Amino acid sequence: MISGTDAGVLIAGAGIAGLTTALSLHAAGVECVVVDKARELTTAGVGINLLPHAVRELTELGFGDELAALGVPTAEMIHYDRFGNQIWCEPRGIAAGYRWPQYSIHRGELQLMLLRAVTERLGVDAVRTGVALSRFADTGDGVRVHLLDRRTGELGSWDGDALIGADGLHSAVRAHLHPGEGPPIGSGIRMWRGTAIRQPFLNGRTMIMAGCNTAAKFVAYPISPTVDGLATINWVAEVRRPDAGFAADWTARGRLDDVLPHFADWQFDWLDVPELIRGADSILEYPMVDRDPLAYWGTDRVTLAGDAAHPMYPIGSNGGSQAILDARELAYHLATALDTPAALAGYERARRETVNAIVLANRELGPERILRMVARRAPHGFARIEDVLSEQELAAIGDAYRSTSSSDASTLNTRASWTAPARAADTAALT
Repeated sequence: MISGTDAGVLIAGAGIAGLTTALSLHAAGVECVVVDKARELTTAGVGINLLPHAVRELTELGFGDELAALGVPTAEMIHYDRFGNQIWCEPRGIAAGYRWPQYSIHRGELQLMLLRAVTERLGVDAVRTGVALSRFADTGDGVRVHLLDRRTGELGSWDGDALIGADGLHSAVRAHLHPGEGPPIGSGIRMWRGTAIRQPFLNGRTMIMAGCNTAAKFVAYPISPTVDGLATINWVAEVRRPDAGFAADWTARGRLDDVLPHFADWQFDWLDVPELIRGADSILEYPMVDRDPLAYWGTDRVTLAGDAAHPMYPIGSNGGSQAILDARELAYHLATALDTPAALAGYERARRETVNAIVLANRELGPERILRMVARRAPHGFARIEDVLSEQELAAIGDAYRSTSSSDASTLNTRASWTAPARAADTAALT
């Protein structure tokens, strides 16, 4: 159990946001420790996409080679109708002019990579599992956090400079700061997710989206390098269901019989969708949910990051990427500001409006309006997309995705680094 007086920052949550924050703070010479209510951190989960602006930040933390070894540098994203006819294609990552790739990777492998680095760089006690946040209070010159050891039932407290709530969709820190907010807000769309070992499709580095979520939509992309002709293929099945407002638990198991009937005849020349679904060792079931954007994230000594700050629909591959950007900007401000209140205020000014805008843009479901138009105009498929959509309507698909991204290629490629100069050891703790 953590107890006593500890200088530096307490991070609640050992997910992507929390671990990246810890690594960024350590690189800048700011002391920190991470707690997580889970008794054990596992590699559970499915695929995730890291956009170039997130890959840049992880590369600057020293993970460029590991990401290249673990993930797939996505080359293109292609939309199809539910019959496999191509609607729209866009290059991604390096092919789109970025200096950094877009990577498709297993979320568990990414989290394990970050966790391993935190242990190596910060020490074996830097992450404390089975420790739940109970409550906290601003003490004027710091923050006192009350903690519960879930293994022993022991209560303890921690006194330090700042508390970062990176504890996800059901954040205890957010609930304390914003009581009465209520449960996550549903979209009416249910998602099933899984992975299967299969031969890669198309060019082997393609993300595909077929159909539209007026009824059913299917997403698939490889998340591991190809070995002996096989790769791990991640898939997401989205179905609009009037009863999709069930509890948001990303570890909930789904049933093959619930998802397969919606895609039973989705067999394309380049992908057998039902065969891919059947190939999953396990299926996860989850509602597409978010929360309303907040007018403020925290106080002088407490703030939020990642899904705790801005849970969003998985449109444009931005959830994990925005969490990484939060972590890097937060560490930069904590390392360079005059004091903790100034640092957290600067971080919130830099990030809150930007990600709130993405949350709202994602509620429009990206290019779904155009995809629904295709389904309505050509319900039985088409030979030429130009016979279905005008040039302006096709361009609107790309515009919809750009509205959910935080940076275009030229802006990212020329932006100054967020890597803060390391603080001297005797000044590492903010006041």
